[in-house]
Amino acid sequence: MAKTKRDLFLKRRMRVRNKLKKHAGDTPRLSVHRSSKNISVQLIDDVKGVTLASASSLEKDLGVVGKNNVEASAKVGAAIAERASKAGVSECYFDRGGFLFHGKVKALAEAAREGGLKF
Repeated sequence: MAKTKRDLFLKRRMRVRNKLKKHAGDTPRLSVHRSSKNISVQLIDDVKGVTLASASSLEKDLGVVGKNNVEASAKVGAAIAERASKAGVSECYFDRGGFLFHGKVKALAEAAREGGLKF
């Protein structure tokens, strides 16, 4: 039975999310979404159901509008780390969704770690 790329993506996303839920407790989750043109990230408190901080390559103040490359991802990662520290969050779980930890997602994670987030 052949599976489509979308089916495999959804299966991988649910596997990652379920593993996080087992160990997360009340720690916030850093959720990444990558499209063909943009990358965005949210710091989510699942217990309260609120977004604590967010950053996206669509924001004009980051200077990467219309770009979706590793440099743009690194700027978004640095921005989320700064906003998380303002929100009082220093530790979180990294939810890569169904995306592979490679390239843009990896650059975002490394920039967030350099900015002070621990995961």
